[in-house]
Amino acid sequence: MRSSDLTGVRWHKSSRSNGGSEQTDCVEVAELRDQIAMRDSKDPTGPVLAFTRPEWRAFLSGVQAGDFD
Repeated sequence: MRSSDLTGVRWHKSSRSNGGSEQTDCVEVAELRDQIAMRDSKDPTGPVLAFTRPEWRAFLSGVQAGDFD
């Protein structure tokens, strides 16, 4: 999926972004009707990952548990 396919979608920066500027290493997420979309904030026109809501919850649980540290 590309960001250009998501015109009008409201993107939100990660609350854990480094300083909140566009030039930092962080992601943005958007709630779609039945999915959660995630993109690299440094490449807003680049590829987008799309997750089902159960996949997104599993991902967040893994992050909170330190599975990706």
